[in-house]
Amino acid sequence: MSVQKQIDDQFIAARPHRDAIHAASDDLAAAFRLAPEAVWPVANENTTPNRLQPALKRALDLMIAIPLLVLCAPLFAVLAAIILLDSGGPVFFRQTRLGAGGQPFDVFKFRTMRVMENGDTVVQATRNDSRVTRSGSWLRSTSLDELPQLLNIIAGDMSLVGPRPHARAHDIFYAARIADYTQRQDVKPGVTGWAQINGHRGETPTVDAMRERVDLDIWYARNASLALDLQILLRTPFAVLSRRNAY
Repeated sequence: MSVQKQIDDQFIAARPHRDAIHAASDDLAAAFRLAPEAVWPVANENTTPNRLQPALKRALDLMIAIPLLVLCAPLFAVLAAIILLDSGGPVFFRQTRLGAGGQPFDVFKFRTMRVMENGDTVVQATRNDSRVTRSGSWLRSTSLDELPQLLNIIAGDMSLVGPRPHARAHDIFYAARIADYTQRQDVKPGVTGWAQINGHRGETPTVDAMRERVDLDIWYARNASLALDLQILLRTPFAVLSRRNAY
């Protein structure tokens, strides 16, 4: 029996009727002790390799992320001051997430909540969530809280375009409940993605809701190209301005 099948059976047996994931799963700690390669397949295992595509994608990331980080430096200072005045420090929120091939990295965001969850207890934000600060509500609705991920792009952990990285606890949870879930990690995670421009932002209160998002993520992983990335980047401002499910 494969390691993945053992994990699936263990998780499903432990929570056979669980749909919502607002409360954290208690059976995740053991899975965290597994090496990523024991749970996640080799990156690009399900796609046709293209040696030029990663280089072009990386070049596009750096050509946009580095100048944008420089241009946004004054905005960073203003947002940091707003956060400090509103709720005190820290300014940044850091959380372990899983990137291509299930490799862990620390994602950076402007802090929007009064809690700093990172581990096997991570609860999704909901509408009118009492944990969200006053400035955090505005930052989340405008997606300005995501700006520090320019640092993740420059470091090479993320791309401008790709499936949004989920909290590690949620990755472990959903990998046991959604077929082919891990195929979304065949590519680097992104600040924006195919799912987001197609209306799948924010909360996923049920497994079915997450499955709809994952289907779009997997489609992107199988069809990723520079032309598609440019299309997604052009459509992203309209998705942000719509503020659909952004809270």
